[in-house]
Amino acid sequence: MHKMWKKLAWLAMAAQPWGAMAQQAVPAPAPVVAPVPVQPPARVDTVRQPAANDPAANQLPRDPAAAKAAALAGQAQPMNALAGFGADYRIGPNDLLDIEVYGVTDLKRTVRVNSTGMVSLPLIGSMALAGMTAQQAEAAIAARYGEKYLQDPQISVFIKEFTTQRVTIEGAVAKPGIYPLTGQITLLRAMALAGGRGDLANLDNVMIYRTGPDGKLTSSMYDLDLVRSGDIPDPVVLPEDVIVVQRKPVRVLLRDSAVSDFINLLNPFNYLK
Repeated sequence: MHKMWKKLAWLAMAAQPWGAMAQQAVPAPAPVVAPVPVQPPARVDTVRQPAANDPAANQLPRDPAAAKAAALAGQAQPMNALAGFGADYRIGPNDLLDIEVYGVTDLKRTVRVNSTGMVSLPLIGSMALAGMTAQQAEAAIAARYGEKYLQDPQISVFIKEFTTQRVTIEGAVAKPGIYPLTGQITLLRAMALAGGRGDLANLDNVMIYRTGPDGKLTSSMYDLDLVRSGDIPDPVVLPEDVIVVQRKPVRVLLRDSAVSDFINLLNPFNYLK
């Protein structure tokens, strides 16, 4: 009996280190942690900036107001030929007209009024426009097209060239005279029509005489040198204006005086004329 207990004690002592090793080999269970919900990243919507040659650029949505403003900013606007001439200008023979029917490109025409005041247009043939304003001509053409061919037509009449208007250029210019106007011109362009400055011209005293709608005559003085340098704007010349380039009084007096005759007498080159 004593031997049996001794043997059991020896077996217990032999098994003790293996039990410790077994306890060290088995890792302790990890503590249980409640899962933390992960929020998905916020969505960022970006608009792709198209390249200059990207054909899909025109397919991107655009703000209508911004698109219209951009189109107006990038589009070259034609100069209104009626600017400065007044909306009451009446069409005359030899005037050149741009006539357009909105939405019907085949009916657009550039026509010149003939000597009898008539123009010829598609479908409606000849009609008289002389003596009408541009607005009256638009209404008359719209009425003709609306009789048989179009429903509520929208007509645009643009006067490209005026041939019944004129301007008078007088004084110290190379070629004084009365010149027809075929569009809007300015003072510098009017001087070019007259061949530029003449002898004894006083360019800081150029007068423009104008008769207003009330029949009163007004005058304005301009320094052409300041206009050429861009210091002051180039004024618009209206039909029936009279431009007078003054002469320098000192030089005129010298030319017409006895002193001038004496100088010419001593100048040997005068005999070569």
